[in-house]
Amino acid sequence: MMLKKMIGWLLVLLLVPAVNAAEVPAEISAAIIAKLKAARPEMQFGNVETSPIKGLYLVRINGTQFLYASADGEYILAGEMYQARPGMFVPVQDLAAAKIRKELMDQVSEKDMIIFPAVDQRRAALYVFTDVDCGYCRKLHKETVPELTLAGVEVRYLAFPRAGVGSPSYKKIASAWCADDRQAALTALKNNKAVPENVCDGNPVAAQFELGHKVGVNGTPALVLEDGTLLPGYRPAAELLKMMGLN
Repeated sequence: MMLKKMIGWLLVLLLVPAVNAAEVPAEISAAIIAKLKAARPEMQFGNVETSPIKGLYLVRINGTQFLYASADGEYILAGEMYQARPGMFVPVQDLAAAKIRKELMDQVSEKDMIIFPAVDQRRAALYVFTDVDCGYCRKLHKETVPELTLAGVEVRYLAFPRAGVGSPSYKKIASAWCADDRQAALTALKNNKAVPENVCDGNPVAAQFELGHKVGVNGTPALVLEDGTLLPGYRPAAELLKMMGLN
């Protein structure tokens, strides 16, 4: 299980492009690297890339780490950079990964999701990776989802049985996906009620479980905004609406 999660994150990271690396003038890149090598010759310095802050450049070191440097390489900062967005701070490095997540989520057919539509006009959509035996998933379904749909958010459920494919949780959630009334079956399971076991051929649960690993899900509920931002864990409706700019 852990290996699958690591592979999923590795796939995302490998797909993330360098951030405007080609836009860094050669003389600035050379000056930064020369200054850093003079200070720490034992380190392996890689690409110099632009950052969202003018005059501050991202420099990759030792393969997987990075720091930020001034244009002359004399001053450096180590640590994560965040972008302030409504209701949250988002790591800048995650913004590129979010584009990959969005592309992956856009490839999922609506017919393979269990969708709770907006009550009136749809203003936004929220993807939710869920497990029917997860306490906070049940709380989200009972308390948050009704408020979201009333506020114009379409909630799109995807399956993520934490115990894995073939587990009792998998059989339960697959039975919801295979039911004639998917919404009713999923709601019953989240209310701790039994539904007839019906694991039909060709159900999308295993594929969605793998998709979850690819986009970085390591627990449930896991929420993905339309722009690909990943939000782990339970969130109340008011917080989510603020993040989506709907309140």
